[in-house]
Amino acid sequence: MTNNLPLYILAAPLLAAFAVSVFGRLNSRVIAPLVLLPLGGSAFASFFLLLQVLQSGSFRYVVGNWEAPYGIELLFDPLSCLMLFLVTGVSFIASFSALPSTFRELPGRESLFFTLYLIMVVGLCGLVITADAFNLYVLLEITSISTYGMIAMGKGRPPLASFNYIILGSVGACFYLLGVGYLYILTGTLNMADLARLVPEIAGTAAYATAFGFVLVGLWIKMAFFPLHNWLPRAYWHAPAGMTVMVAPLMTKVSVYLMVRLIYAVFQPDWVFQPDFGLMTQLSVREVVLWIASIGIVVASIVAYSQRDLRRMLVYLIVAEVGYMVGGVWLANDLGLTGALLHIVNDALMTLCLFLACSAIWYAVGSTSFDSLQGLYRRMPLTMAAFTLTGFSMMGVPPTCGFFSKWYLILGGLDAGHYQFVGALVASSLINAILFFRVFEIAYFKAPEEGEDGPGLPRQEAPMMMTVPLVLAAALLLVAGFGAGTLVSRVIGVAIPELM
Repeated sequence: MTNNLPLYILAAPLLAAFAVSVFGRLNSRVIAPLVLLPLGGSAFASFFLLLQVLQSGSFRYVVGNWEAPYGIELLFDPLSCLMLFLVTGVSFIASFSALPSTFRELPGRESLFFTLYLIMVVGLCGLVITADAFNLYVLLEITSISTYGMIAMGKGRPPLASFNYIILGSVGACFYLLGVGYLYILTGTLNMADLARLVPEIAGTAAYATAFGFVLVGLWIKMAFFPLHNWLPRAYWHAPAGMTVMVAPLMTKVSVYLMVRLIYAVFQPDWVFQPDFGLMTQLSVREVVLWIASIGIVVASIVAYSQRDLRRMLVYLIVAEVGYMVGGVWLANDLGLTGALLHIVNDALMTLCLFLACSAIWYAVGSTSFDSLQGLYRRMPLTMAAFTLTGFSMMGVPPTCGFFSKWYLILGGLDAGHYQFVGALVASSLINAILFFRVFEIAYFKAPEEGEDGPGLPRQEAPMMMTVPLVLAAALLLVAGFGAGTLVSRVIGVAIPELM
């Protein structure tokens, strides 16, 4: 059974999507077990698979006995298995909160929503383990199309936000597909291992540089890297709460992981981080990307500070965090890459916790505007305690996990001599402190007048299905902080040499 464990991880949510689509329409009570049980099983199996890979080494799984490069090949190494566990684990925790919020926000359409939800999980899982450049494109589109559908299910402006996302998402997909097309013309293969073997023969050609440029821009659009991020604020702001609580922690992080995988496993870092492609004489492409990442971090943080709604503020923080990870990768040293990979994990947990808290506040209060946050420390103490801890992690306060990944990124920036990136990290942390303490002040000190409940402010927490996963996610921030050394030494430290 262990030999086929990788397929079980993908098959469980895929079959569950079919079951939810058929049986969920007949009886909505079966939706919760049909969502939670398969995702819980996939998360447990992913953890077991990660332990197996760390103990026994990496392996490739051939689907249908068609050997690569003709068949579909899946790669299971420490990094892909870590990402697989992250995707399934976050999806499982987020589902507890997504269920009650979706039943309230989308009555009568729950089965449709969770069918798309589960298909998106399958797409994300496939993205992190595929070893084929074209299958990566197919899985990107599966993930994106399911996301488009979930966004469009909201009331009011969501269909327009979804349409905007479709346009920009399709542009990003076309860029990626054009790059893959160039690679296929040059090499005659789409298997990543085959591509890596043939790269030295074509690395100096203009066509190869063009292929890399197309692929990179396509992934940057998908991950909302500044200034290609305009689709993300509208999409996440208007989307149903049940969608953002799962998509926000994962979508951009998986795209950053794909960039890392393609740079190191296909295009080769020695070539990627050195050439100027004939476009510049004074600055290399690496320096330009680092400057863009640094500017994006600061600009997105400032825009986040200008918002007057908690959810909109968090959306712009996602854009800033993407700059953290992209910049860490393009520092092109072990410290920077370690910080970027560690921040993928840490930021997924932090974003999960923030949007779980945001969803709980929306469920209990009916709004996430700053005016509606008054008195929340008294009325939702568990929610606000978890939110406060996450805010400290976003600022980079030890021993929360946010401190350790930022520390590696800062060390990597100093080692590479890119002080503007270090300055952007410090400035972003300071801005995070200002904007989170502003929220703390409103929620703690600006209580409604005595005897008034305020608009839609009940004196109770959100349902247990929303509060318990929020508290668990907040606890994981401390677990990941105290376990950062173990994660770096036993997983990321093993993954980086294999990746290279």
